[in-house]
Amino acid sequence: MSKIAIFPGSFDPFTKGHEDIVLRGLQLFDKIYVAIGHNSQKHNRYFDIDEMVELIQQTFRDTPNVEVIVYNELTAELAKKLNAQYLLRGLRNTTDFEYENSIAQVNRYLNHGLESVFLITTPGLAHISSTIIREVHKYGGDVEKFLPYKL
Repeated sequence: MSKIAIFPGSFDPFTKGHEDIVLRGLQLFDKIYVAIGHNSQKHNRYFDIDEMVELIQQTFRDTPNVEVIVYNELTAELAKKLNAQYLLRGLRNTTDFEYENSIAQVNRYLNHGLESVFLITTPGLAHISSTIIREVHKYGGDVEKFLPYKL
């Protein structure tokens, strides 16, 4: 049986930290879906979702076992549809752990066969966050060193 994982997030934008988690996840899973979802707590995207899909696809163009999708449903339900047994998540710090642990508990309740797998962020990438990148970009700062593609 293939080990299928979903790497869910709003990815607004998709960073080098996200790329690192996917690449490391490929050592554990046969297929990874980078799933761009709607975050009910983030009302408007900063980067266009169609552009982000293209940029992430471009990032993994030579990696056939990574697929980029967009979804608008519970992640636990998406996992059932894709026959995914795992959720892949990255942790930068204890704040991320607290947040992700709560989500993992709910997802496990909603889909008993769904296991969350957490990878600790590579130290040189732990300072990168989509929120900070959006803020720097908004005020004209150079963000390309934080992204695996050119805007």
